[in-house]
Amino acid sequence: MVSKTVTIVNAEGMHMRPAGMIAKAVKAYPDTEVILKANGKDIKAKAVMQIMAAGLKKGTEVEIVANGTQEQAALDELAKMFEDGFGE
Repeated sequence: MVSKTVTIVNAEGMHMRPAGMIAKAVKAYPDTEVILKANGKDIKAKAVMQIMAAGLKKGTEVEIVANGTQEQAALDELAKMFEDGFGE
């Protein structure tokens, strides 16, 4: 298991497009489970609606936790997405 804490930098927070990007990226690692921890919640990274329902705003710290055969690759990809603001 590996983890990293990132901060949401998007002005609009976690809305449909970045939530979809996260879910799509995680599905590329079928043998790895990824959970986002924020605001006291554990959010399944494959579930777009769970990500959006968490109400993650700009400035929120999110811990990305990956566990599985490709955990480091999944963690690195997601961390970069957060750090790059999902291209926004």
